[in-house]
Amino acid sequence: MAAGKESFNEFWQHYLRHHAQGGTRMLHMLGTGLAALALLAAIITVDPLIALAGTALGYVLAWTGHFLIEGNRPAMVSHPAWAFQCDIRMFRLWITGQLKPELEKAGVA
Repeated sequence: MAAGKESFNEFWQHYLRHHAQGGTRMLHMLGTGLAALALLAAIITVDPLIALAGTALGYVLAWTGHFLIEGNRPAMVSHPAWAFQCDIRMFRLWITGQLKPELEKAGVA
């Protein structure tokens, strides 16, 4: 989907369909969680390299799911800002147990 021709909600549905496999979502949760912990550690230790390394490793994990499990291109390529927002949203919904209904709305079994 072309990023300039869709709303954020349409992109969100597209994003969820690109994360249809549980393994891909799990790698994203692990990567997002790791990046968040690295950010917290960087703030505590006043070492920005920890945040950079954690973020880089988080993206490596997430992209691995796309290339090895889903066989698709990460959504970040088409719309980086919205993809980041969707990563955080998916992580929050997963932690609160509210992800399944969103996946169902997007047509992900």
